[in-house]
Amino acid sequence: MSDLIVKAAVKDALSDNNVSADFYDALNEEVAELIDDAAGRAEANDRKTVQPRDL
Repeated sequence: MSDLIVKAAVKDALSDNNVSADFYDALNEEVAELIDDAAGRAEANDRKTVQPRDL
């Protein structure tokens, strides 16, 4: 699986906190799951276009 998140952007967003190395992998997995779920909802509604409402 490719990285779906940008580590530098995450680190910037959490600039007041330390970020463990394994946090990025866990976040990437969560994002991948969100994307898969959204794609499934779009497909269930006979659409090929994933839209914000699919989240």
